Amino acid sequence: MNPRLEPLLTAKARGCKVAMLTAYDYPTARLLDEAGVDVLLVGDSLGMVVLGYPDTTFVTMEEMLHHTRAVARGSQRAPVIADLPIHSYDTPEQAVANARRLMEAGADAVKLEGGISHSAQIAAITRSGIPLVAHIGMLPQSVREEGGYKIKGKTPEAAQQLLNDALAVEAAGAIAVVMELVKAEASQAITAALRIPTIGIGSGAECDGQVLVIHDLAGLFPWFTPRFAKPLAAAGASIREAAAAYVERVHSGKA
Repeated sequence: MNPRLEPLLTAKARGCKVAMLTAYDYPTARLLDEAGVDVLLVGDSLGMVVLGYPDTTFVTMEEMLHHTRAVARGSQRAPVIADLPIHSYDTPEQAVANARRLMEAGADAVKLEGGISHSAQIAAITRSGIPLVAHIGMLPQSVREEGGYKIKGKTPEAAQQLLNDALAVEAAGAIAVVMELVKAEASQAITAALRIPTIGIGSGAECDGQVLVIHDLAGLFPWFTPRFAKPLAAAGASIREAAAAYVERVHSGKA
C-alpha cells in the first residue's frame, strides 16, 4: 500500500480524527498540504465551485484528470484522492480502466459513489491494486433522481440500509467511506460497526474524520454555502474588495 495513505489507514486504530479538504488546483493543494491537511480530495464538486455547472452530473473524466494532475503537483505530503465522475464506472471493467487513469494522473486513491449497488465495481478496483474510498448517504451524482440534497438515515429502515451499504463497501475492499448528509445517529452507529474509517460531511461529529469543500471553508463561493458548513474565512469578499480597489486605482490613474 502507498505509504502516503498510512495516516488515513491507521487513523481509526490510533484514535485520530482525519481532516480532509477538497482541492482542485496547484496553489490550493500546496497551501493545504503546507497547512497540515491530512488528505486532499479532488472532488467532482469542482463542477459547481470551479466550472460553474449546476451540479456534478456535468463533470467529465477529462476534467477530473486535468484537475487531479494539478493537485498532485501541489501536494508533497498529503495523499490525493480523486473522484470517479458520473458514468465513468458503470461496469467493473470501465471502473478499473478509469481508476487507472486517475492513478496515472497522480492520485493515490480513487473514490466512487454507491454502496451495495456498486460492490462489484469496488471489488474490481481494489482487486486491481488500486486503493478506493467509498461514498454513501446522499449521492451528489444522483441528485436529479433524488430531487435534491436530502438527509439520509432518518428512519430505522433507512439507517439499516446505510449500515448494509457501509458493510458491503468494507467487504469489497474500500479503505474508507465518506458519509454525506447522514443523520448523526446513523453515522455514529455505522462508525462503530466498521473497521475502516468514516469521513463525514454534514453527518455529525462522531465520524472518524470530516471533509469539506475548500470553497465552503474559506468563503470562496459566497453565492451558496451549505447549512452544515462553517466558513473560517471570507476569501470571496476579500477578492471582491481587492479587485474593486484595483479597478479604482487604475481608473484614477494611480497605477
